Amino acid sequence: MFNFRKIYMPFLCIDLALALFACSGQTPKQEKTEEDLTAKKNLQGIWLDDDDDDVAFRVKGDTIFFPDSTSAPTYFRVERDSFVLFGGNTVKYHIVKQTPHLFVFVNQNGDKVKLKKTNDMSYLDLFATKTVLHINQNKLVKRDSIMYHGDERYHCYVQINPTTYKVAKASYNDDGVEVDNMYYDNIINLCIYKGATSLFSSDMRKEMFKDVVPESFVKQAVFSDLTFVNADKEGLHFFAILAIPESSINYMVEVVVGYNGKLHKRIKK
Repeated sequence: MFNFRKIYMPFLCIDLALALFACSGQTPKQEKTEEDLTAKKNLQGIWLDDDDDDVAFRVKGDTIFFPDSTSAPTYFRVERDSFVLFGGNTVKYHIVKQTPHLFVFVNQNGDKVKLKKTNDMSYLDLFATKTVLHINQNKLVKRDSIMYHGDERYHCYVQINPTTYKVAKASYNDDGVEVDNMYYDNIINLCIYKGATSLFSSDMRKEMFKDVVPESFVKQAVFSDLTFVNADKEGLHFFAILAIPESSINYMVEVVVGYNGKLHKRIKK
């Protein structure tokens, strides 16, 4: 006789196990924050500070444009009661009040910023194409030096090459809003010869210093210079300078090229 019970029960057990796993082990999905498209539409246009009529920013589409010469355009969203800017960092500002012609939010200092929309199109001249600043050079720089260790003579060449690689430096404008100012980085070529023999030759980029300099600093720094120092029993010494644009903040990394052609890095003490 055909035993239906023996066949059915194992499948029933499997179904129960799967159901229990689905109920107990499933991770709840994260709720995705919806964008307020009506609020974004109301932000379109040019906004002035309510107190002094200075231009704060222009909104076009999903992008914020700032009037100063170096601040980069920034993608934004309006999420519930937050004005969210996605630059080098993602920053949220609490919206206090918004109408088609009034916008009030709290900046990163905790101050209320009150803006009003203008229909004066003459302000568009303030939003011309941005200028990217060059730090240290904006031109090809070549320098060479002779170093001696004992009776050995070494000829060292440094060439600083400006690039189109952009570096974003976070700063705050007059409204206490975080903006990204844009600069160009450098690539520096170092060549060392012992007589006619090449001891070392390499293009050096700022990323190579991430093991000795905090990565967050490297991200906003420009590889500004590489200078000769001296030669001793350890090798040929140079200082690599990583600088934050428009500030006195920098790291000086000691770069040592040994007589075997190997490169070592350490922070200047």
